[in-house]
Amino acid sequence: MASSSDVDTVGMSYLDSVPRKAVTVYLPLLVFLIVLLFPFYWMVITSIKPDAELLSRDGNPFWVVKPTLAHFHKLLFETTYPQWLWNTVLVSVVSTIVSLVASVLAAYAIERLRFQGSKHVGLSIFLAYMVPPSILFIPLASVVFNLGLFDTRLALILTYPTFLIPFCTWLLMGYFRSIPMELEECALIDGATRWQILVKVVLPLAVPGLISAGIFAFTLSWNEFIYALTFVSSSEVKTVPVGVVTELVQGDVYQWGPLMAGALLGSLPVAFIYSFFVEYYVSGMTGSVKE
Repeated sequence: MASSSDVDTVGMSYLDSVPRKAVTVYLPLLVFLIVLLFPFYWMVITSIKPDAELLSRDGNPFWVVKPTLAHFHKLLFETTYPQWLWNTVLVSVVSTIVSLVASVLAAYAIERLRFQGSKHVGLSIFLAYMVPPSILFIPLASVVFNLGLFDTRLALILTYPTFLIPFCTWLLMGYFRSIPMELEECALIDGATRWQILVKVVLPLAVPGLISAGIFAFTLSWNEFIYALTFVSSSEVKTVPVGVVTELVQGDVYQWGPLMAGALLGSLPVAFIYSFFVEYYVSGMTGSVKE
């Protein structure tokens, strides 16, 4: 009877043929890359294409004949886009930090501090993430208005954790579960407190999970639209997703050049973060779901 290693070897030999590898590996990857990268390509060519080419029916729509930076100039110097970008960075960073601190404490307490109903608490936290923001923003709008926070960045900073903390807590619960309990027991025997164990033992081992949860929280905060549209109305307080849509669309006139330039510049920070921390992100995701 053939062993499993022999079966695996025979199975992988199927890809030794160049035509088979091209059809089963390279062609699907090529299609995937085209579908994935085409929106970014379209944003780039639209943002550097003059209005005459944008509105013309002639020529190749997938290429630029006379590229220009006029749309970027209009976006950066004739609108409040730099302020929108700063608002987005501030709200995203502060919301992510607040959510991570709360999620770390909640996840560690549920996984390591034995109390009755801890598993049900963890499940209820994850179920809270399943509630659509389109339902939550109605009661949250009343709370924000009564607290006098309407049309402020603080309104977004305080409301974003309502959908960031549940998922980050669930993600960190799975990662904390993968850390051996024996390490904490040894630290307890040596006289360490729970806080010292969390700071000096657990968190250094959970760096991939923290980065994964942080990237997830930052991305959601950066791209959030409903809360930012509802709780903010002044142009100088808007974030990039809301400002680009509301300020660069006048009635039925779409300023496609500045729109695509704003979308392109708004997507670059998240792309850079993913490119630098992709290994930690994958490690954190796999560590949280392997048990």
